[in-house]
This record gives sequence, C-alpha cells and structure tokens, in this order.
Amino acid sequence: MKEIPADASTVVLLRTCPNAGIQDIEVLMVKRNRKSSFVPGFYVFPGGVVDSGDFEVGIECFIRGVDRVKASHLLCDMKPANKALGAWVAAVRETFEEVGILLAERENGTLVTNRMEEERQRFCYYRQSLIGNEMRFSQMLGKEELFLPLDRLHYFSHWITPEFLPLRYDVRFFVTEMPPDQDVTHDGVELTDHIWIRPSEALRQYEQGVMDMVLPQIMTLEDMKRCKTVAEVIDLARKRHVSATLTKIQQVDGKDVEVMPDGSGFEGRLPVYSWPERND
Repeated sequence: MKEIPADASTVVLLRTCPNAGIQDIEVLMVKRNRKSSFVPGFYVFPGGVVDSGDFEVGIECFIRGVDRVKASHLLCDMKPANKALGAWVAAVRETFEEVGILLAERENGTLVTNRMEEERQRFCYYRQSLIGNEMRFSQMLGKEELFLPLDRLHYFSHWITPEFLPLRYDVRFFVTEMPPDQDVTHDGVELTDHIWIRPSEALRQYEQGVMDMVLPQIMTLEDMKRCKTVAEVIDLARKRHVSATLTKIQQVDGKDVEVMPDGSGFEGRLPVYSWPERND
C-alpha cells in the first residue's frame, strides 16, 4: 500500500560569502539527528510538515505579500486550495522552530532581530512553546504584533518522496535571504549541527563522502552552484516553472537507490535508503 505523502515546506537560507575574497553565496544546511526516523544523520535544509494552524482562519491578519488566491495559484496542485497559503507559513514557522531564524517584520516594515539579550530570551520562550505545542504560531505573532512578509520567500522547487518508503513528504522548496541581526541556533533535538557552506563546496564534500545528502538537496545545490549572488538565486527562482519531481526507487548493484525521472541528474555516491520489508 502506498503511503500518502504529507505536505511539507523547506527553506534554503542564503547569504553572501563572508570571505570578501570569494564572490559566492552560502546556504544554511542542518544535520538531522542520527536517531531520526527519516534520513538520519543527513544534511538538509530547515523545514517540516504543514500544520492545520498554518492555514487557519484569520492567519491572513499576520501576512503581507502573498494571499490565499496567489498561493493557490502558484501551488495549484495542492489540495484543498486554501491549504496552499500554509506552505509559506509553515516555511517560516519551521525555520523559526528548527534554527531560531524568524522571517517576520514589525508594523513599520523593520525586520525582527534577536541580537539583544532580552530579545533572545523572549523569542527563545516562544520557540520552546511552539515546539512543545503550548502555543500556536498565530498567538506569538499576535502577542508581538508581527507580520510575515511572505513575498520574501521565493518558490524554487517541488519534490515528492519516492513511493513505497514508510515516510513520505510532498515538499515545497523556498529560497530567501538570511535576515540581518539574527543568529542561527539549531534545536539540538531534531537537528544536531548546522553549517553555512557554498553550494559547490557542499557538493564536493558529498562526493567525497563527508556530507550525506539526498537527491532534493543535491539537485537544489546543483541548480544554485553557478549563482554568485543572492539576487541571482532569487532571480532564478522567479523565472523557474516549478513542477513536481517524483523520483523513483531502482535497483543499482543490488541496492535500492533514488534516481531522477530521466534516470540521471547527478554523479557520485548514490543516496541509499533502507526500510522494512514491503509488499510492492
């Protein structure tokens, strides 16, 4: 029996390489706990499942730049249609929960910061409350009088976990620039490490067996590695026609591996998955 994939969002946070001698971008990658049930120990981008609260009635009060109509138009294959807006909201919420970065702004349009000690403590409390299901995201936004500038998130790609895996996700990838005056802190539970890295370097480390990644991450980095500025990545996202990529599991040297629909897409070590015995 095929597992129905859960709707999810992930965010590729981008920044200019801090080394002034290198004209390039860096992306934030996080390492999943080795005890995780899904791709344990692998490097991914922050993200997670779309919750019902992400598209609840009234969430529009806290949103700028994208409404339900625009969201459902861009994600026309997401059902029900009113759930599409939740993909953007989930992207912001999950990024905050997993790495402490909040893509939000005040009434006057200034972005949220977390450099002051009082700010760090306050938002750390909110973050733990969200992770512990003690507070809804909309409650935090209301308390802080914050708005989500969802037009800062640019739809980049759409990946669906292969059939017959026990955990499947229908994931929307977004790209955005890292907001200033915020610091990354991985949650230490789902994620055990994080790294800012140039796409070309991440791919090199993957090929050398240093960083484990799965195909959506590999192909995303391949798409970005020729971009030398954050603006170039965002421009690439704006020009892309995004369609769903459903990869397949094929036998290679006696192992189940994930490959692109055309049978190609990357070189190097194949990302291998394993799962309990299944009935095809």
